[in-house]
Amino acid sequence: MDVAASSFASPPLLLVSASSRTTDTQTSRFLLARRLPCNPQKSQFSSIIIGHVGPPLRCLACNSTRRTGLYEVVKSVDDALGCSSSFQILRGLKSISSKYIALFISFGSCLGRGNRIHRITSWQEKFKHKISIISIHMVVGMMLVLAVSVSINKTPSWALTEENLLFLEAWRTVDRAYFDKTFNGQSWFRFRETALRNEPMNTREETYAAIRKMLSTLDDPFTRFLEPEKFKSLRSGTQGALTGVGLSIGYPTVLNGSPTGLAVMASTPGGPANKAGISPGDIILAINDISTEDMDIYDAAERLQGTEGSSVDLVIRSGSDIRHVLLKREKVTLNPVKTRLCEITRSETDSSRIGYIKLTSFNQNASGAVKDAIETLRNNNVKAFVLDLRNNSGGLFPEGIEIAKFWLDKGVIVYICDSRGVRDIYEADGINSIAPSEPLVVLVNRGTASASEILAGALKDNKRAVLYGEPTYGKGKIQSVFELSDGSGLAVTVARYETPAHTDINKVGIIPDHPLPTSFPMDEDGFCSCLKDPASPCNLSTAQLFSR
Repeated sequence: MDVAASSFASPPLLLVSASSRTTDTQTSRFLLARRLPCNPQKSQFSSIIIGHVGPPLRCLACNSTRRTGLYEVVKSVDDALGCSSSFQILRGLKSISSKYIALFISFGSCLGRGNRIHRITSWQEKFKHKISIISIHMVVGMMLVLAVSVSINKTPSWALTEENLLFLEAWRTVDRAYFDKTFNGQSWFRFRETALRNEPMNTREETYAAIRKMLSTLDDPFTRFLEPEKFKSLRSGTQGALTGVGLSIGYPTVLNGSPTGLAVMASTPGGPANKAGISPGDIILAINDISTEDMDIYDAAERLQGTEGSSVDLVIRSGSDIRHVLLKREKVTLNPVKTRLCEITRSETDSSRIGYIKLTSFNQNASGAVKDAIETLRNNNVKAFVLDLRNNSGGLFPEGIEIAKFWLDKGVIVYICDSRGVRDIYEADGINSIAPSEPLVVLVNRGTASASEILAGALKDNKRAVLYGEPTYGKGKIQSVFELSDGSGLAVTVARYETPAHTDINKVGIIPDHPLPTSFPMDEDGFCSCLKDPASPCNLSTAQLFSR
């Protein structure tokens, strides 16, 4: 090695460099440097920069609080040599003699000009050229043995099976995509190693169980595993078709001690449930003998879906009548939008035309269907709109963004955040706006979730709409769906969101401006009837409805 004084500081720095070749770029690189006595009062060099091909550079300086014997990392030299540095104290450098040779181990990778080798051309005292070549070979040999040892130790001592590889695929998907990089305060790498050693993965079902157990440690109900059939059903549902029984479900309004459960919001015409006589307003008490009393709508939706031709057993309450209904699942085409034109006449000179749009889901047909509904109602001289998002549990995030743009001339729609803060902003620029000025009311309830909450929050915070109803579900997280190699999948929370007013609605929901009358109907025909009949207990005058 040669030695050269560097001009980085005064007193001068010493740049020490050596190269190390290895076929494993992840393996520790080794730097062999001559040990110098360190005395802050007498040392020729105030600092030493140590670096070589591959690892980060280290800048050492005499510790002025000690009389002798310790160099410590004090700063990076990124600006000088373009390398990535991490800081650590290099200890164990107490002076033994000027001829002492120390072995430094450094981790990492060097960027930019890191492949440049700076040779040493001078030192406090010249390297003794009489050092035995055999001794050098012995030291280099020890270094190579250590490098190989580190490389081998990184490889599991057991052979990975097909089931292990599927588990690792799921682990890696979460590792890359999950929004919380603390993974709920645990070592994600340690969990992987522990699971591979301890969890049985001899069959596909055992592997699925191990994946579910892994996801449960995140304490995130929206990050979940989907068996191949459920994954297929989920994808088909967002594409506008679904294999199920043709029901839209939500949370019921409990009156007079009525039994709790899940309410039927809509029954698709011609679908299995509709043909069996199940109607909006009916209550689902159980699905396949599992009570729905404490079941959320996401779990219920998964249980209602399944393989085409398979059966599902429901316990239905219609009024005071309770019955069992066995339904066979079919492929059902979903139309996410229903509309009504409500003409309310108060007097010969006082009439108004209100366009009612009920949006039941955010599948890939949603934005196109809402756009068509707005344009059709406007062509019929509608002067105001009501957008009903009650019991809309969400769907495709981009569809919610696109629908918000229809109503907004400009403004923030949503902030996308991760554990480090805001990472993206979605805004309306007016290009896709088609109804930015007409009076607008949005109806919400606790079945309004996810993309529905993004839309409702954007319209409320931009003062574009008045919200009526009850606080929404409070699903302030965004999931992406990933397919695994065997056809199963993962729904992974990739971000959280904040409304334009920077409100984090997770587990809180969107708070409406006004409540709705208790008996306010859920269907489009009942909505128009309430507005038309001043004597109805659910009546809201049009002036009252659109006032802030």
